[in-house]
Amino acid sequence: MTFPRLLRALGSAGLIALAAGAVHAQGWPTKPIRLLVGSPPGGPSDITARTFADQLGQRLGQPVVVENRPGAGNNLAAGAAARAEPDGTTLVLSPDTVLTVNPLVYTSGDFNATRDLVNISVIASFSQMLVCNPSAGVRNVADLTAKARAGSMMYASGGPGVPGHLATEMFLEQTGVRMQHVPYRGPAPATQAVLAGEVACGFLATPTVLPHVKSGRLVALAVSSQATSALAPEVPTLAKALNQPDLDVSFRLVLQAASGTPPAIVAEIEKQSAAIMKLPQVRDRLKNFDLTAVGSSSAQAQQVMNAEMKRWEPVVKRLGLKSE
Repeated sequence: MTFPRLLRALGSAGLIALAAGAVHAQGWPTKPIRLLVGSPPGGPSDITARTFADQLGQRLGQPVVVENRPGAGNNLAAGAAARAEPDGTTLVLSPDTVLTVNPLVYTSGDFNATRDLVNISVIASFSQMLVCNPSAGVRNVADLTAKARAGSMMYASGGPGVPGHLATEMFLEQTGVRMQHVPYRGPAPATQAVLAGEVACGFLATPTVLPHVKSGRLVALAVSSQATSALAPEVPTLAKALNQPDLDVSFRLVLQAASGTPPAIVAEIEKQSAAIMKLPQVRDRLKNFDLTAVGSSSAQAQQVMNAEMKRWEPVVKRLGLKSE
C-alpha cells in the first residue's frame, strides 16, 4: 500500500497514533542498539548480523552491539527481544524458522514470535548443502535415493525444526524415501558427525561444510535453493537433481523488534535496512558466505512469513515436532 492510500485508509485514531509515533521517533536512537542473534559466532545469522550492525551503527551514529544468545532453536534470542522495551533499541536477527516452525514446536511458555515480534525486514536468504561421508558410497542425489530405498540410512541436523532438518524432510517427501533423523545440538556437531561417519549425510550450511567438500572429506550432492551456490557452482540444485524446477528450499534471516515498537521507528529501521543491503561491499561480503542480501520492506517480510508458515506447518505436524 502506498503512503497516500495508507493515510486515506487510516481513521482519525490511526492518524493520532501515527503522529505520536513520529514524535516518539524524533532523535532516535539516543543510546546504543543491541542486535541479538540466536546462534553461536560464525554461522549465517552471526555473519549477517555483524556485517549489518557495522553499517547500521555508522549510519545512525550509535554503536550497534551484537549479542549471541544461542539455544532453543533461536528462541532464546527472539524471546529476549520480544520482552525488551519496545523502543527500537533491542533488535533480533533470526532465521525464519523462529516464525514458521517454532510456534508449532515450542508450545509451552509465554513467548510466541508471530504475536510478540514485528517483522522489519528480510535481511538475507540462505540455503543448505546436502553432503555425505564418502563411505556412504553415493556421488549424487540419484545414488542417495536408491541407497535409502534399499536399506536403512541416517541423516544429521543441528536439531529438530532447524533449516537442515526441514530441507532434508522436504527432500524425503519429494522422493518418497525414508531416512532416520539424528538431531545434534547445533550445526557444528552435526557436521562433525557426518565427517566421522557416525551419520551418513545431512543438509548443512554451505560455508560450514564446503571446506570439507574441497578437501574430499565430504561429498556434495545438491544445494537446497533454486539457484546454484556462488561458492560451489558445480554442485547442482535439488530442483535440478529431482527434475522439479519450482522446488526451492531456501531460508531467510528476518530483522525483528518487540511488538508495540512505534511505527515511525520501525519505518526508519526498515529504510536503513534496505539501503544497507544494497551496498556492494555488504552484498559481496555475504556472497562470500553463501548468503544473498535482500533488504525487504516490513510488509514484504510479513507476506513471505505468512507464505512460509503455510508451507512448513503440514511438515511440522506430519513429523510431530515438539520441544522437549
